[in-house]
Amino acid sequence: MKSSQFLLALALILFAPLIGNQFITGTIVNASLLMSVMLFGLPGAAVLCFVPSIISLFTGLLPWVMAPMVPFIIMGNILLVLIFDLLRKKNFFLGLVPAALLKFSFLFLISNYLIHFFVKEAVASNIAVMMSWPQLITALLGGVAAYSLYNSLRDNK
Repeated sequence: MKSSQFLLALALILFAPLIGNQFITGTIVNASLLMSVMLFGLPGAAVLCFVPSIISLFTGLLPWVMAPMVPFIIMGNILLVLIFDLLRKKNFFLGLVPAALLKFSFLFLISNYLIHFFVKEAVASNIAVMMSWPQLITALLGGVAAYSLYNSLRDNK
């Protein structure tokens, strides 16, 4: 059962970027990462953290000019699952909110610093927005989706 659940999470993370909408893709990816923490633990979720940004880059959701951000997006995903895993045991949302805020803050600060080195000013503001508040919104929406899905799976056992 766990291996089929892991493959489902991987499939969602692989195919979500093909949707082409940051809010839908981000919500699905974040929900999958957070569900992975609850189903497979931190090691399983951490493995999946590497996939979304690489797929987003190759499918065009993440512009090629943002390739230098990929390692930082991976780190942002790892921060999300790590903080969530550390704090969720007391309360799901006590884990979700700080994890989402930390991921958002990290990506916002890093992107605002890095884009000036790699991107022309005309494109920089669009990229800065992409790495700012949408990260927080999609992490929180993904958390709500993961919470609902996890509880419905648990109730159906």
